[in-house]
Amino acid sequence: MARGGFTLIEVLAAMLLMAIVVPVIARGLSLASLAGEVSQRKAMAARIAEWKLNEAILNGQWNQAGQSGVEIQGGFQFRWTIRNQAWQALAIVNDATTENAMREVAVDVTYNAHGRACLVHVATLVNTLAR
Repeated sequence: MARGGFTLIEVLAAMLLMAIVVPVIARGLSLASLAGEVSQRKAMAARIAEWKLNEAILNGQWNQAGQSGVEIQGGFQFRWTIRNQAWQALAIVNDATTENAMREVAVDVTYNAHGRACLVHVATLVNTLAR
């Protein structure tokens, strides 16, 4: 008479397979969750940087030194700093090399994600001769 069921060897083999596969799957899900969280914070930081850059240019405050602050979004803290510097490109005017009137205005936003400091850098050029 044949009985239905699994042998001890089959049960042990299934348990061994599960012991190998389950931790790998759990680690994969953990990494996917971590990547999603980091990308979400990076997107928030990029929005803050773009917002601060546009605000500084529209208000004409892009050339004021030492602008910085803190924004809280989604329960997370983002530190931002606005700086400007001469753009390093040179212009040739009437066969003479002169410094370009363009300035690079940049916003750096720093934030922490899983114990690591992260940075988002957004920059644009501003023509100092434009009125």
